[in-house]
Amino acid sequence: MGNIHEDPAALKALQDDIYREKILRSRTLTVEQRLAEALELTNGVFARMHEGAMWQLGTTDVEKGWAEVRRRMDRLSRVHDEGRFVKEKPAGK
Repeated sequence: MGNIHEDPAALKALQDDIYREKILRSRTLTVEQRLAEALELTNGVFARMHEGAMWQLGTTDVEKGWAEVRRRMDRLSRVHDEGRFVKEKPAGK
C-alpha cells in the first residue's frame, strides 16, 4: 500500500476508525477517569500554548512565555465577557 495520505478515501476511513475507537473507549470510562483525561488534555494544550508563545516571542525565558499565555487568555476572556464571538451574549449585556 502506498502513502495513505495520497488516498483521500483511505485517509477518511482511517480517521473514522480512530474517531470511532475514541468514542467507544470514552464510553467505558468512569466519571473520575473522564475528568482525569480532561485535565491531562488541558495540561497538554497549555504546554503547547506556552511553547508556541515562547517560539513566537523568540525567547527561552519560561516566565515570559507564561506571561504571554496569560495575556492571551485574558484577552480571550475580555472578548467573551464583551459578548463578541459567542453564540449568546452574557446575561445583562
